[in-house]
Amino acid sequence: MVDIVPKHLLVSFALSVFILLILPVAFSNNNDAEEAEPVSYHGGPLLGGFLRVGIAWYGPIPRVERRAILSFFRSLNTITPTAENIPQVATWWNKVESYQESVPGAVGAPKITVKVVNQAFLQDFPYGKVVIKDFIKAMIPTATAGVPNTLTLVVASKGVTVAEMCAGSCAQHGEIDNQTYVAVGNPVEECPECAWPFVMSNGKEGQVMMPPSGDPGADVMVKLLAGGLAGAVTNPMGDAFYSSARGNRFYEATSKCPDIFTSGPIPVDPVSGAAYNAIGDKGTKFLLPAIWDLKTNSCWTLL
Repeated sequence: MVDIVPKHLLVSFALSVFILLILPVAFSNNNDAEEAEPVSYHGGPLLGGFLRVGIAWYGPIPRVERRAILSFFRSLNTITPTAENIPQVATWWNKVESYQESVPGAVGAPKITVKVVNQAFLQDFPYGKVVIKDFIKAMIPTATAGVPNTLTLVVASKGVTVAEMCAGSCAQHGEIDNQTYVAVGNPVEECPECAWPFVMSNGKEGQVMMPPSGDPGADVMVKLLAGGLAGAVTNPMGDAFYSSARGNRFYEATSKCPDIFTSGPIPVDPVSGAAYNAIGDKGTKFLLPAIWDLKTNSCWTLL
């Protein structure tokens, strides 16, 4: 069967491509990120309090990927003591929460409780295999079940291109009609530079690591989601915490610290051989990105 794309969607696609070319984009290029100014506050709002999340699973997302992403969300507010004294995913999330302290007039950093409140399955690619902002807008009511003030997460399957994923920004976030969103795809084949260190990539130094889940796509998507979620919380409207760079580029909480996971060697599980730097819900292991520390003006890692 041939899919017929309505004319208004073709027009929307053209307009979206034009807009993407002229609007600032959060990039993750290593050299430019190092040269950029420190991340600072620009006056805009942050997300906080109780953060509801609605997920649109776009395409046939394998169970291992869904499981890893849902486990990551549960881990953000879960402390699981371990004998190995490995840092918690919740500790990483505390660093994201700490950005609230740097807003003028703020007192402390209140907890941000995250909960997935709805999941929608769009397995038949109703908007084709290129996810642009107009199509994300169309998915928001489905992902959120119509509940306002719910962050939409679009998770695209292998073979689906998320706009800008191969143009320097590995995860997308923003707002549409006052609804915040994050969009991630599986870049293992299309954009291996976004999948490092679980996939070999030209220009990336260091050993390719074994993913904690055993599936490179699953753990790469968690890594990208972590960065996108951190950006959505600390810079939801594009006018809060970021670092300006050359041209229309800017960097956020994690994109200012690309390809940094620890201050030393990355721990490896002695049984599975998987690389990780955090433990979450039910002992699940993750490899999470570094976060820009506003107090030290440097990249902070869990280890």
